[in-house]
Amino acid sequence: MTVTRLQGLHDSVQMRGMMEQAPDYRIEIAVQSVYIDDESEPDDNKYVFAYTVTIRNVGTVPAQLLTRHWTITDADGKVQEVRGEGVVGEQPRLVPGEDFQYTSAALIETPVGTMGGSYQMVADDGVSFDAEIPLFRLSIPNILH
Repeated sequence: MTVTRLQGLHDSVQMRGMMEQAPDYRIEIAVQSVYIDDESEPDDNKYVFAYTVTIRNVGTVPAQLLTRHWTITDADGKVQEVRGEGVVGEQPRLVPGEDFQYTSAALIETPVGTMGGSYQMVADDGVSFDAEIPLFRLSIPNILH
């Protein structure tokens, strides 16, 4: 009887430990955008913005970015959807605490717009999940207060 009780206690401790250490799939994404005056042509409704994305694995499981999905909307409500593999030709794998940063660009037809979307990730344990890219603004300097 004592052995059974100890075994039951051991099982309970193991289960509690497993629950406390359950995999955590969390990716933080921060974006900064800047207007590229030299490449823009406002007279032709072409506004170019560079954006720098920092992707950080704040979870407990290594994960790899496989694909991306962006929704780009200009001030007239025109929506562009962009889907593709990786980012800037890479599919970075991030261990917990690691980050990856890259810069890319977008072209819209108005001086103000927004971007947002998601990265499709797969963790080392085979779990697939989306990392949401927070909506951010594209705008030429001093156009918004």
